[in-house]
Amino acid sequence: MEQLRRSDFYYELPEELIAQEPLEDRSGSRLLVLDKRTGEVRHQFFRDIIDYLRPGDCLVLNNTKVIPARLVGVKEDTGASVEVLLLKRRGADVWETLVKPGRKVRPGVRLSFGDGSLKAEVMEVVEEGNRLIRFFYNGIFEEVLDRLGEMPLPPYITRKLQDKNRYQTVYAKYEGSAAAPTAGLHFTEELLRQIEDKGVAVAYVTLHVGLGTFRPVRADNILEHHMHSEFYQVTRETADKINAAKAAGRRIICVGTTSCRTVESAAGEDGTVKAGSGDTDIFIYPGYTFKATDCLITNFHLPESTLMMLVSALAGREHIMDAYAVAVKERYRFFSFGDAMFITDDPERSA
Repeated sequence: MEQLRRSDFYYELPEELIAQEPLEDRSGSRLLVLDKRTGEVRHQFFRDIIDYLRPGDCLVLNNTKVIPARLVGVKEDTGASVEVLLLKRRGADVWETLVKPGRKVRPGVRLSFGDGSLKAEVMEVVEEGNRLIRFFYNGIFEEVLDRLGEMPLPPYITRKLQDKNRYQTVYAKYEGSAAAPTAGLHFTEELLRQIEDKGVAVAYVTLHVGLGTFRPVRADNILEHHMHSEFYQVTRETADKINAAKAAGRRIICVGTTSCRTVESAAGEDGTVKAGSGDTDIFIYPGYTFKATDCLITNFHLPESTLMMLVSALAGREHIMDAYAVAVKERYRFFSFGDAMFITDDPERSA
């Protein structure tokens, strides 16, 4: 296979197409339906997704919950402002964090947040300059964090989010993500009910999304990119639902790249998904053979990102680049709060 370059996944995006806030109606976003075999595209609304799902299909969603992981505080010794992003829990009250500005926040430095009800001490500097920090507080950490923390919106969203629940899926359950699995933001409880009533099996996996999702690919040769690691869990019930659909010749439709990465991490070479949990740093790019995923519901991704590489692996790079060019021309809304794409092997409506 020819060497893949980062620039192979670049496209021009006018800044005004970056969605700065969610639509009032979650399911009212536009939906670009892409036939991964032919590259044909169709234009719909997200609520129309039900027409493209068939009885017996298995829809896989990521039920992780975003925590208000951005803390703004001060260094106790100097009063200098500091921002801490919680990345991954490393112990009871110990978190791996990204600190800004990090240069002067060395081991031993003590921090204070908000009204002083949350304090912290930097323990050590770890990989990529991240800091291990131990927190001190009274009560329940999650309640303190909910009061003092902010949603860690991606850097391309410059407006303050009025309702932080809009950066959560309606089915978010298990806390641990520093970013939302954004393809799932389009679903409403009513739409999910309609999908189940149609005979579609709905299954949930958990993958806690790290900020590494937004880390740019710096290597020109994409194979030199070091993928971040994230915790995932697949329950026995979910594995059984996916495997039953597979055995019946039905489709596995993942909602979002995080669900896709989870399913592919848990699947054996024969496509059988195993229940269990662990850390995954799976990197999916063109040339990858999907073991369990057939179709994907996803948002529009940043140029040259690992997510662009994943969708190109499923639909073909040329089909993806052509579809993105159409989306730009048709003024679709891009990124976390933007519109959606359904990469399918059968673009015919079933209803």
